[in-house]
Amino acid sequence: MSRAYYSARIDEFLQQQATEVLGKLLSASEFAVELSQRFAWEEQIRILSDVLHPYREKGKVYFEYSVPRVGKRIDVVVLLRSTLFVLEFKVGAEEFTHQARDQVWDYALDLKNFHESSHDKILVPVLIATAAANCPISLEKSAIDDGVFRPIFATERSLSRVLREVLLWTPKSQISAEEWEGGRYKPTPTIIEAAMALYAGHGVADISRSDAGAKNLNATFAAVERVIVDCKVHHKKAVCFVTGVPGAGKTLVGLNIATQHADEGELHSVFLSGNGPLVSVMQEALARDQVRRANEAKKPVRKAEAKSRVKAFVQNVHHFRDEYLTDLGPPSDHIAVFDEAQRAWNKDQTAAFMKRKKNRPGFTQSEPEFLISCLDRHPDWAVIVCLVGGGQEINTGEAGISEWVHAIRRSFPQWEIHISPELHDSEYGAETTLSEVGKHASLHMDTDLHLAVAMRSFRAESLSTLVKNLLDLDVIGAREQFLAIKDRYPIVLCRDVGRAKVWVRGQARGSERYGLVVSSQAQRLRPYAIHVKSPVDPVHWFLDDKADVRSSFYLEDVATEFMVQGLELDWTCVVWDGDFRQSGEAWEHFSFVGSRWQRILATDRKAFQKNAYRVLLSRARQGMVIVVPEGDHNDPTRNPSFYDQTFTYLESIGFPLIT
Repeated sequence: MSRAYYSARIDEFLQQQATEVLGKLLSASEFAVELSQRFAWEEQIRILSDVLHPYREKGKVYFEYSVPRVGKRIDVVVLLRSTLFVLEFKVGAEEFTHQARDQVWDYALDLKNFHESSHDKILVPVLIATAAANCPISLEKSAIDDGVFRPIFATERSLSRVLREVLLWTPKSQISAEEWEGGRYKPTPTIIEAAMALYAGHGVADISRSDAGAKNLNATFAAVERVIVDCKVHHKKAVCFVTGVPGAGKTLVGLNIATQHADEGELHSVFLSGNGPLVSVMQEALARDQVRRANEAKKPVRKAEAKSRVKAFVQNVHHFRDEYLTDLGPPSDHIAVFDEAQRAWNKDQTAAFMKRKKNRPGFTQSEPEFLISCLDRHPDWAVIVCLVGGGQEINTGEAGISEWVHAIRRSFPQWEIHISPELHDSEYGAETTLSEVGKHASLHMDTDLHLAVAMRSFRAESLSTLVKNLLDLDVIGAREQFLAIKDRYPIVLCRDVGRAKVWVRGQARGSERYGLVVSSQAQRLRPYAIHVKSPVDPVHWFLDDKADVRSSFYLEDVATEFMVQGLELDWTCVVWDGDFRQSGEAWEHFSFVGSRWQRILATDRKAFQKNAYRVLLSRARQGMVIVVPEGDHNDPTRNPSFYDQTFTYLESIGFPLIT
């Protein structure tokens, strides 16, 4: 199936009447075409019919080329000799906006990163404002030398010269159009991009990788779907655990399950998370996207209405819990997907909260046990899908995977358990969990329920292993992993926050998002204008653009592990404070109380702090700079000794220093 509304060899395109080309575009469109869009196509056809005459035997042209990851289409892709020109037309525009520049740059980067047969090609994004004044033509490669040029500005009058000058600089070999078209599109969307695409009706196969190097998410989705169908047909109840390393796609699987089970507007599934920032960002992103799509379809919808619909689909698990504390009937949903289920509260934390906040003394259930009891109210069938990450418990009272198993065995023995036998790592409490689960009467093992390959970073699938080795003080293992990924996933060290900001801004292209992330215990970074206790709105930080001072792009507001867990950026600047210090053969753990650092002794708090850094070090999709400040001999709370050994340790892994 063609990814373009219209494609043809350049000589064929030039032989066809403009009305014939326009007719094919109109018939291929999925929506009714507005007059403005029709006029834009007419202008594009007219301009390119003139510009491409010298290249009639040199390539192929594609109109409205699909980019599924972001749910948009490139105006025109022109394959000329060895070069792919990505053209974005702004018909009638008199100026070149930053937003339009980033748009065409994003398209070129999307092809470079996710289209198999574009990986080794030269890509030249060109922004054409047809009514703008002529401007100098600047041919400049990106800071990352991967064959993607910086966007070139052109007008209707200068486009011919742009093509001509670029081709003087690029090889004269010819790309095979058939080979290029046959390349698979293997996207790795952010969780927000994935949520928007799935909520808009795409399937997980449209927006996820399917190469042999990554565990096919379809296999995991199919495994869960089999459980759902079996329970529905045979009136059974089951808990299905989808486990995986950070960034492996667990949340993507869960979102796909939830979106696939909406029946004519009546939701039979709900996506639940105890991660407040993730829920807020996802709800806002989905609502904004719904408004945008509705406006494009000329069926406007109010933001409040869109938000209301979204909130029925994506909910905070604590709100869900509170609803069914008072409503004793079964939920409207037969399928509940719990994201980051390992963070559900244990019995003590839940009981303390219920007594303090809900005036319910004597509450005796853990959060997993109560949530299972809610779905157990259904007289016929129910399925709970628990998405579980390893080593990501970062707060007091988080129960981990084991409490779900204990709750089932203790109070719901009739429920089935579906889990993967591939669960090995101690970060999941795997040995204890599998031993406990093996005692359950109705246990089903399925290898497809564990995702072992991280896909958050499409440049470095083994990043999670590198981070694990780093935190486990396995220098040799960490060094080997870094050597394997460093050419495609840069990790650099720095001792100056200002220089680190310059570096991260210089790496980002188009609308690639970057931001400052720090530990929630990093309270002695204030001399560097990093205020970890300053309130930050995750919606603005993650979703707003470069013009908004509240966005991550400004590198002013910082996010902690609590705000970024489950979300991601393209590039991060991780600033490492004296709360987590390397000291030879171990990590030392501190919290800042009053006017001095106090050593953390409790085992669980040490684990939470280590996991906090695991979260921070695994947020970036494309690369990161780690800043370990030099400290200050004149400030006893920032003594250089608090930082130097950590810096030396990270440097020993091989991370290069930028100065």
